[in-house]
Amino acid sequence: MQPFTLKYAFPRGVSAAVTPYHFDPARQLNMLPNGRPAVSDPELLLAAGTTTSTAGSATHFDD
Repeated sequence: MQPFTLKYAFPRGVSAAVTPYHFDPARQLNMLPNGRPAVSDPELLLAAGTTTSTAGSATHFDD
């Protein structure tokens, strides 16, 4: 028997979202295609809400 809430707690498919930035491990930043840090683009921040990556999650408690 599956608890009722588990029907709604997990997404039902893979998101087709494409992010307009990529993680640069050398700089430890999310970068735009033009080479600028993603955090420097106000329109991207308004649209996405964040540019946080999970790259450091295993080593940093505050990521």
